[in-house]
This record gives sequence, structure tokens and C-alpha cells, in this order.
Amino acid sequence: MSKASHEHAALKDTFASRRYFRKFEGITQHLGRVAAVMQGEGRLASRDVEILTRYIAQMSYTFKALGMKYLMVGRGSRLGTGLSMDRVESGFPVMSELMLMANDAQQAKRHLQDMPTAEALKDEMVRKIVGEREVPLKLQYALSQRLYYEELLRGELFWARNDPRAEWDGDLGDRRRKYTVHWAVYDSLINLPTVYIMELEDSGRTALPKDQRRWPEAQAHLMAQSMEGLKLLTIAKGFDEDFDDLHPKRLRRFHIGPMYSSAFTLQTGPMRDVLRDASAPAGQDWALAWTIEELESERVEEAKSGWFGTVEREVFALDPFAGRGADTGATRMERAIIMPQRPFAALQELGPPGFADVRKFVVNQKGAVLSV
Repeated sequence: MSKASHEHAALKDTFASRRYFRKFEGITQHLGRVAAVMQGEGRLASRDVEILTRYIAQMSYTFKALGMKYLMVGRGSRLGTGLSMDRVESGFPVMSELMLMANDAQQAKRHLQDMPTAEALKDEMVRKIVGEREVPLKLQYALSQRLYYEELLRGELFWARNDPRAEWDGDLGDRRRKYTVHWAVYDSLINLPTVYIMELEDSGRTALPKDQRRWPEAQAHLMAQSMEGLKLLTIAKGFDEDFDDLHPKRLRRFHIGPMYSSAFTLQTGPMRDVLRDASAPAGQDWALAWTIEELESERVEEAKSGWFGTVEREVFALDPFAGRGADTGATRMERAIIMPQRPFAALQELGPPGFADVRKFVVNQKGAVLSV
């Protein structure tokens, strides 16, 4: 067995596939509540929560679309293969699933034109059941694919690349404006959604989103640097040096995942013992990691530009404790884990090392999120 085949598994069983998508439907709802809790604690601003909620909603639409695509998996050899997921690193679908979904979206309109309507398919299913007393598997599959393409056509999904958007935050003086720029990627190395939020000041002559020269260049630069292996310090300094009139003041990266589940992933270390000892029922046997990296500008220095000119250069603050800033390339990093009550109780009882400084968000049976 190859390394890829060991790490990636196709959900070929009907009920397992549907449980998987129901699990993520609940998890995406909890993520929005976690963001709201952090806003209440003053750890996230309302703009941050608004942006994160938008990407979380897009993730939920993506899982909804994939759930339709693979609704009939396992019901027949000709009804499609199962979702390919990363069962070791992330618990999320592999990158190729999102790339294929993007390709399907480009052709969704043509597919829908060639397919019967949902109402026609349902009428034919009724005739098949009543008249011929057969389970209309092929018609059910056709309907699921139609619903899949309809979901793609609605848009607002989380794609492999979600290009930067700039939101104006106000004027700071003569020809100086403030923006919040945000974008997201599905990291191909770890198969996880990652969201970036940058606060910057613009001292250019033309407002950034309307500048036909700088804005496309800035978008391309940020997308090219959005990789798991790059530190925030590397991304921010590179941006600062490439754009003399764009000044990054704060950069954050939100890692959503991995997702651990005794039913779907191969855990190692403490999480394996926690989920095993929890013996939680279906739908409650999971935990989701959530990590925030943050880099802030500490001060501004003047640097020479050309023969006589000067430009502003940001000096970023790094984590002062035990030299960790040089290792993380960030001002601070916060790790959190979201889990239902049963796994949380098992985590507290086992008390594995390394979890003392991890924030815990506990989901109770009613869906409320409690910060511990």
C-alpha cells in the first residue's frame, strides 16, 4: 500500500458517507458559535467574526454540495465512487475534491440544461415505485447529481483558492486609507482550509481596490505566498518590501482543523486515547483543532529608496518568550480545540501533556458552545 493510499480513504459506504457529512454540518455550525464566543471575550473584533462567518458559511455550502454529489455512494457499482478524505493529517476532504468541484462548477449550467427537472425526476420515481415496485436507484442518483449542480450554480462555496477582497475601514488623513484584506486557501500540503486577514494602510495616490495596477499585483502576491510552510513574518515582510505604499500593520492566519474522529480518522498520540476512552455515540465522537497565528507591526522605520527618496518599512513584533518568535514568525499564537462534552470529560480525566495551554470550547447536547 502506498503512502497516499494509506493516508487517503474513499468513503464507499452509504451510511458512513452520510454520517461524515452530517458531522461536518454540525461542526461548521459550532465554528460560527466559537467565533461569537471569542468576540464576546474581546479576542476577536466584529469585523473578524463577520469575515470568518462568511468563510465558515462557504465551507458549509461546500460540504452540502459534496454531500449531494456522494449521496448515493455505495448503492450500486455504477453510482459513483466515494469522497476521498485525508484520514491521517486533517480528516477533511483531499484537495483534489475541491479542484474537481471547481471544474464541475464551470460546467454546471450545461449539465442542468441536459438533465430532467427535479420535479420530473420525482414524478418518474413515484411511477417506478408504485407501478413497477422497484427502488429507483438510478433516478435517485440522477436527482442527487442535479441537486449537486444546482448547489454549485448558486456559488459562494469555499474553493481551493478564494482570492483577496479589500474592505475599506476609513481614512486616516490626507491620501492615507485603512483596509482589511482577507482571503482563504485550501492548503494542499495538509488538506485544511486556512483563512488570512490583513489590516493595512494605503498611502497610494489611488484607492487600492480601484487601482488597476497595484490591486491585481497585490492579490497575486498574497495568493502566491499563502502556503502552510511560510511564516507570517515572511509573508508580511515580503509584502511590505514589494509594495512601498502598502503598509501591513497586522496579519492573522486561522487554521481550521484537523478534525479527529474515531469513526473516520487514524489518530496517534493523546487524541487517540481521548476519543477511545470517551466512547461517545455517533455524532459526538469528534474534536476539531483551531489555531490562530498573529503578527503585529511594532513600529515604522524609514528606509532609503533610490538616490534621494525614503519609504516606510514595518518592524514586526515577535513573541518575546523563550525566543519562540524566531521559531513561529509570529507575535503570538493561540491553539484551541472544540469538542463535545464526552470527549472533553475524557480529556480532563486523562490530562495528557501539551494540552494545558490549549483553549477548550465544549459543545453541549443543545449545541451551545462553552469556553473553558
